[in-house]
Amino acid sequence: MNKRTIYFDHAATTPVKPEVLAAMLPYFVEHYGNPSSIYGIGRDNREAVNAAREKIAAAIGAKANEIYFTGCGTEADNWAIKGTARAYKDRGRHIITSAIEHHAVLHTCAALEKEGFEVTYIKPDEYGIISPEDVEKAIRPDTVLISIMFANNEIGTVQDIAAIGEIAKAHKIVFHTDAVQAAGALKIDVKEMNIDMMSMSAHKLYGPKGVGALYIRSGVRPDIFLDGGAQERGRRGGTENVAGIVGFAKAMEIAMEGIEEKAAYISTMRDYLIEKIEEKIPYIKLNGHRTQRLPNNVNFSFKFIEGEALLLSLDFKGIAASSGSACTSGSLDPSHVLLAIGLPHEIAHGSLRLTIGEETTMEDIDYVVESLVEIVDRLRKMSPLYEEVIKNKA
Repeated sequence: MNKRTIYFDHAATTPVKPEVLAAMLPYFVEHYGNPSSIYGIGRDNREAVNAAREKIAAAIGAKANEIYFTGCGTEADNWAIKGTARAYKDRGRHIITSAIEHHAVLHTCAALEKEGFEVTYIKPDEYGIISPEDVEKAIRPDTVLISIMFANNEIGTVQDIAAIGEIAKAHKIVFHTDAVQAAGALKIDVKEMNIDMMSMSAHKLYGPKGVGALYIRSGVRPDIFLDGGAQERGRRGGTENVAGIVGFAKAMEIAMEGIEEKAAYISTMRDYLIEKIEEKIPYIKLNGHRTQRLPNNVNFSFKFIEGEALLLSLDFKGIAASSGSACTSGSLDPSHVLLAIGLPHEIAHGSLRLTIGEETTMEDIDYVVESLVEIVDRLRKMSPLYEEVIKNKA
């Protein structure tokens, strides 16, 4: 096993930055009070939570009282969608989403369908773009919620959220976006983009796991999703994860420092990675939009290869990445995202997602490309389909 470790799976999770950990540590031992307590050490932690709320709100153009902390991005999605559907069910039972959402949204919508709600799943184009016009065409008199993700977690395509938000506002429909991949990577202004609710997660932006947030615009009232105490102004029960919340705020604060410059730099590395793979490896397809994509996301399909074999071979060389195929989670079905953009099963199965980070170097990229060239060549030599193609070319 290669001792070198190259981490190219930042879409799955990111390492906690040292500054973030340093901000969190005092809240494990020294400042251990429950924020709901009325005595000093409790009040101090309540102030820390409120300060974190203000920092995260400022990062997305919201007000502090519009930020609600959750246990993760999945909880935020569940709360936004189930809470809104149930709160507005007397007005209608129709929801609009897309066919390429994260399972936190798709499975939530499927659960609501069992409760009698109807869901329209907008199909993307071949690049993963959801047409705002298609969203508007899907609106019915009984539509109560539109939920379209900000940026796709697999192929990286970024949607025109402002246009969709404008449509939702014009039709007086609540608009939610899952921004788990986008928050901290792209500049977001919830007011300018007419976003009513937005899900975020700390561990995607160099913060800790186990803490997320839901932005809820003032005046939007989804039903309470997690019953319990009076925490989060009575709308989300459960003792606050103070250390996690403080870490989330610190990570977001760091992410916002020169966010556009950082995005431009990471995009340069992304484009270099795409260029080198396309230059050195034949029979491949770039998945997602070439430019309208997350700064750090690269997703390719390699014909005549299984994604799982590709991942295992990369791991042997110390490279951590993800496959576009769901086979690594025990399913024989390829990614629903890749199928939705029109890839046939056999090509979708051979997909690879490489997501770089702030610590990634050009040397890392060169090493990954060199490794891919070697691995793809070796795996294809074992493929009868590839052998047939070579024979026909000869």
